[in-house]
Amino acid sequence: MWKSEHQPTQPARSDLGANAVLERVLFEVKRVVVGQDLMIERMLVGLLARGHVLLEGVPGVAKTLAVRTLAGVVGGSFTRLQFTPDLMPSDIVGTRVWRPSAEQFDTELGPVFANLVLADEINRAPAKVQSALLEAMAERQVSIGGTSHRLPDPFLVLATQNPIENDGVYRLPEAQRDRFLLKVDVGHVDELEEMTIIQRMGTRPPAVEQILDIAALRRLQARAEEVFVHHEVAQYAVKLVMATRTPHAYGLHNLDGLLAYGVSARGSLGLITAGRALALLRGRDYVLPADIADLAGDILAHRLVLTFDAEADGVDPRAVVDAVLAAVPQPRATPSDDDAETVEPASGEELAS
Repeated sequence: MWKSEHQPTQPARSDLGANAVLERVLFEVKRVVVGQDLMIERMLVGLLARGHVLLEGVPGVAKTLAVRTLAGVVGGSFTRLQFTPDLMPSDIVGTRVWRPSAEQFDTELGPVFANLVLADEINRAPAKVQSALLEAMAERQVSIGGTSHRLPDPFLVLATQNPIENDGVYRLPEAQRDRFLLKVDVGHVDELEEMTIIQRMGTRPPAVEQILDIAALRRLQARAEEVFVHHEVAQYAVKLVMATRTPHAYGLHNLDGLLAYGVSARGSLGLITAGRALALLRGRDYVLPADIADLAGDILAHRLVLTFDAEADGVDPRAVVDAVLAAVPQPRATPSDDDAETVEPASGEELAS
């Protein structure tokens, strides 16, 4: 059991400024994008955590619209890459061009050199093109003609893919999926939200207002890195990841034949990094175990490698994560009523130690 002096019912005073700005960003995006609150929240989490986001859903669920709207609200440069089977790596990262008049090669930087990059329908391009993004996503740089070129700061890839088509699409390899901090499944809206879409977008769609600039976004990202993570919360994140590697050690014997490989260390880091961003977005300067649990499906599921039999049986990786969440108990954030009379609340110094 761990205890905190923070009260989760009220934002911390030091976060009131950041929380107010993020609330304005959320409000502005939701003026345009209707009914996809989870997707919008996860996109902001990725932005604050400096992590790339993969959006998966059928056409027409506002994936591209959401990315375009977010780019307009946060400011900075924005490019859209429409992935097609005939796309070449140089179309993304750039190439060297021979200038006859100067008798030398010049480097033409590609459209990936932007703060927010929308990789639309990323699974329509072959593996060679998909892998061109690997260095950019991991190292924030690209190499052209033996020379490395730094990408803008911040740099975020928001990719979309269609899960229902099989012709003319190329599945992302495991190494590529692991580079995405979050993979968000986007579904259809309900009937009331559909009516709102017709009323709001049917004639003259609303125009977004820019709320942030690049300097303000960097400050919010730096503030997210300062959000406090208690040792017990970090240990909870590690246990969730370890349960995917050795499920029998956590009583999950039914998963032994389903997982070929568990989640890598990027999963543990992703849970903590994204947990900090989510806590800041929700107006707190500390991470709760519930934040980690809320993000587990979007951070861990796409990093699991299922066995051939599991894939043949149609096992959903998110169902595996749900089983792990049910088997690994969350640490208690507050003392129980029985302990209230005998246990003194921990001070900030005791928590930090």
